Amino acid sequence: MSMLVVVTESVPFRLRGRLAVWLLEVRAGVYVGDVSRWVREMIWEQITELAEQGNVVMAWATNTESGFEFQTYGQNRRMPVDLDGLRLVSFYPLENQ
Repeated sequence: MSMLVVVTESVPFRLRGRLAVWLLEVRAGVYVGDVSRWVREMIWEQITELAEQGNVVMAWATNTESGFEFQTYGQNRRMPVDLDGLRLVSFYPLENQ
């Protein structure tokens, strides 16, 4: 079991309801829980099936240099990058307005 955090933006209510079955919604769109790897993978399958045009980041505790791992779904200015085995976040440039 490990700590899991899921943050959602602009996702359908049915996904938010599905996440609330397994995790506690501590703020709008922010879910936390202590789940097994199997449950975490099942939650990610639900996210990829139900998120539609929204975006999601899922982070969990693990035995790595940083102490956590994460993955993302959907369009967002932030993009995960690998740097010598560390997962970091880079930003896409702002669009011209």
